[in-house]
Amino acid sequence: MYDGPILDNHLHLDPVNGRGAEAAEEFANVGGTHLNVLNKPSWHLVGDVEGAEGFRETFDITVEVTEEADEILPGRAWPVLGVHPGLISQLTDRGFDAEAAAELMKTGIEVAAEYVADGPALAIKSGRPHYDVSDAVWEASNEVMSYAFERAAEVGCAVQLHTEGGEDFTDVAQLAEAEGLPRERVVKHYANGHIEGPIPSVICDKDELERACGGDWPFFMETDFIDDPDRPGAVFGPKTVPNRTKWLAEDGYEDSLYRAHVETPARVYGVDTEATLE
Repeated sequence: MYDGPILDNHLHLDPVNGRGAEAAEEFANVGGTHLNVLNKPSWHLVGDVEGAEGFRETFDITVEVTEEADEILPGRAWPVLGVHPGLISQLTDRGFDAEAAAELMKTGIEVAAEYVADGPALAIKSGRPHYDVSDAVWEASNEVMSYAFERAAEVGCAVQLHTEGGEDFTDVAQLAEAEGLPRERVVKHYANGHIEGPIPSVICDKDELERACGGDWPFFMETDFIDDPDRPGAVFGPKTVPNRTKWLAEDGYEDSLYRAHVETPARVYGVDTEATLE
């Protein structure tokens, strides 16, 4: 049986509207050891954001709840901070044109990069809409994403992406490389078991996890737990990655689980999930 670290690469802890660090305790109680905690969209935590201070307020909420989770876990919890790509639609609905919206979102990316450079954050969050948008919004969103790659290259961190579905993201990897960020430091959140271009962070669908474990490529496991009291199990609950890990171990995937929970975090984020276990 696999008895190493267990990392959920993408979940949310919301102390404003949800359970906050209590969900991390639930994760730990079933064997989870490490968490990458993504800030929820700014409009869920602080309302309308007008500039850098609004992003800082959003990020500080996530840093604080991640520190609480870090005290609970046998391993570590790290914040991953940035700007949800859906913000561009929030802004255009408020009267911003696409370029002005992109500039404000770049401000958020700049603040996130500061949190990485100054220590509390592990990586940057960015992406582009997963729904139909105008050509202008699509172009502006790609501009924001490219800026995230540029800043990540400068501060030496990875980028987690929220994007449309699919399996071919070669264009995204090429955008990252054009900004000096290696494609292996680009992570596709809510991914299928295999994708082209970035590293897949595989959502806890059993078939997709088996697909990832059956290959030889780097991958993560994630729940995308959203910590919403009105949707308590969405997308997957905090117990899911530990429970799926045990299930996969029973099917003989110990080497693949070591790759997901130890080798890939070291390769992408530069963290040692074994050394950070108590």
